[in-house]
Amino acid sequence: VQLQASGGGLVQAGDSLRLSCVVSGGTFSSNDMGWFRQPPGKGREFVSAITVDGGKVYYADYVNGRFTISKNDAANTVYLQMYSLKPEDTAVYYCARRSARYPVNIYDHAARRYYTTWGQGTQVTVSS
Repeated sequence: VQLQASGGGLVQAGDSLRLSCVVSGGTFSSNDMGWFRQPPGKGREFVSAITVDGGKVYYADYVNGRFTISKNDAANTVYLQMYSLKPEDTAVYYCARRSARYPVNIYDHAARRYYTTWGQGTQVTVSS
């Protein structure tokens, strides 16, 4: 299974971006998915997750309604729509596929250990 993230870039504070993550080589509709990010000089942190059926979503507190996660099974793609971007959102954003053994609606949705396949990351830089 491979995950290919894209859509990052350099934007100004207040702008929007949509990140995409295409999953190939596996059954897209069998695993929960998530987004993490790694700000400069910091560890990787949870951003958002979505259940395999798209019926339940989770966000980090700092998102505060600014981001929306979604998925398109026909396109094998999960998205992260980001609005009202802030300089502190600057980070490398990673999509991740969760182990089917640990559903996101039962086990800690933010725990990295349950995400077993990772994409290469896409850089988001927000200038003030």
